[in-house]
Amino acid sequence: MSLETEAQLIARCRHGDEEAWDRLFDLHYGAAGRFIFQLSPGLSREDVEEICQETFLAVIRNLHCFKAGSRLQTWVFRIAANKARDYHQRQQAAKRGGGLAPLSLHAENPETGLAPDPPSSLPGPDTLLLQAERGAQVARALEQLDAPCREMIELRFFADLSYDEIGAELNLNSKTVGSRLGKCLGHLEKIMSKMLRDGESARFTV
Repeated sequence: MSLETEAQLIARCRHGDEEAWDRLFDLHYGAAGRFIFQLSPGLSREDVEEICQETFLAVIRNLHCFKAGSRLQTWVFRIAANKARDYHQRQQAAKRGGGLAPLSLHAENPETGLAPDPPSSLPGPDTLLLQAERGAQVARALEQLDAPCREMIELRFFADLSYDEIGAELNLNSKTVGSRLGKCLGHLEKIMSKMLRDGESARFTV
């Protein structure tokens, strides 16, 4: 952030400055959309948009709870991960109950005029299908991990945070982050290996 620090922007938002809110959305809305898309590649653009809107409604309502010990983007990503998980669970419940999944909203947020910005350069259909299948497997495997492991993996591989940034977020030193992340990836590998029909070992590197 060039002329204005993140703390100053947050302070302005907390005082109801509409221009500051617009600036906050400009900075983080597209990134949140890409994060959600990477976290759940099987989602449509409309699904991602709906989750983004739910995420930023939560940001608006809860900004007073934000602690300055972490980056704002990290906090937004944590909300987005929870909203994506809730959305997936609602869809699964609708399918089990024979009902209809919630209707998604279209392209742009009518209040902000912003749209998420998932990657536009896609591979070929066959590669895309394989990636979507593997992404869905990883998402299902993550759901079977305990919450601390799931959060650490999401912050490292989906939010692309460094060990130091994760440590600042979770109040851990970077060596502890590396050790715990390695154990969490080991648990994820075991879950993935059971899920892969050909028995191929799913290996993840820290």
